[in-house]
Amino acid sequence: MSERRVSDDSRNDSPSSDGRSRDGRPGDGRLGAGGPREAGPKDAVPRSSAPRARSVREPRVSSQIQREVMQLILDRRLRAGAPLPTEAELMESLGVSRNSVREALKALQALDIVEIRHGYGTYVGEASLTPLVDGLTFRTLAQQGDDTGALAEILQVREVLEEGLVRRVTGTLSDAELARLEAVVERMEKAGRAGRPFPELDREFHELLYASLGNALVPQLLGAFWTVFRRVAGVRGWTDDPTPDVTVRRHRDIVIALRAGDVEGAQKAMADHFRGIEARAAQESRGVG
Repeated sequence: MSERRVSDDSRNDSPSSDGRSRDGRPGDGRLGAGGPREAGPKDAVPRSSAPRARSVREPRVSSQIQREVMQLILDRRLRAGAPLPTEAELMESLGVSRNSVREALKALQALDIVEIRHGYGTYVGEASLTPLVDGLTFRTLAQQGDDTGALAEILQVREVLEEGLVRRVTGTLSDAELARLEAVVERMEKAGRAGRPFPELDREFHELLYASLGNALVPQLLGAFWTVFRRVAGVRGWTDDPTPDVTVRRHRDIVIALRAGDVEGAQKAMADHFRGIEARAAQESRGVG
């Protein structure tokens, strides 16, 4: 009996061909005389309301994953050379795919933050300034013929850095440290007389000059600027120091001021040294052009 009643009620609620229900109420118009009509655009379920599969965590771009890997290294206090978790472990802990992990690790390797050893795993890198050197070298060479101006900017930064550093070490160096600096200058002089270039001795002088500070970043920064200069000079075919005697004298002036404890004299000698480098670079550029 109840089944018959349900059937009658359903029949009464069904719309007629004119779009009205059999009891006279307006119907929804979905059914016509010929059966169900085709659904229009308004009838389609909005795509945004359709359920979609979601991972445990929201998708993240590579830069975000890179930061999370770096944070993992910091949180675990991993030192250079220490092994990182495996790809599978990183996938699980970060909630990302294998491809995302690999992409992030490759980007971090380019920054020397991690080192990928194929067949062995991934390790914490040295975080050296090699990426900075590469970027500055490219920036300088890409100046469309004005690489001398770009190189002068690098030399100015180095000059400001070294003038501040030489001020700090003046009056603090021991006789033994000053003697080592003088010995390097003497080797420069001998090389110059023999017609041999001495760029490595120049670099050694500046590293020894600030070694007493005990600041590991100083030789790295100075070495980065030095390497950029040498790379650009090599690409442009610039000759070695055309006036080695002047270069030797300027380094000797620095040592003389240091031994006298003359801060202003040491800074002036350092500034003169860089004026010579800038003038030489400009001269070489004009000669090539």
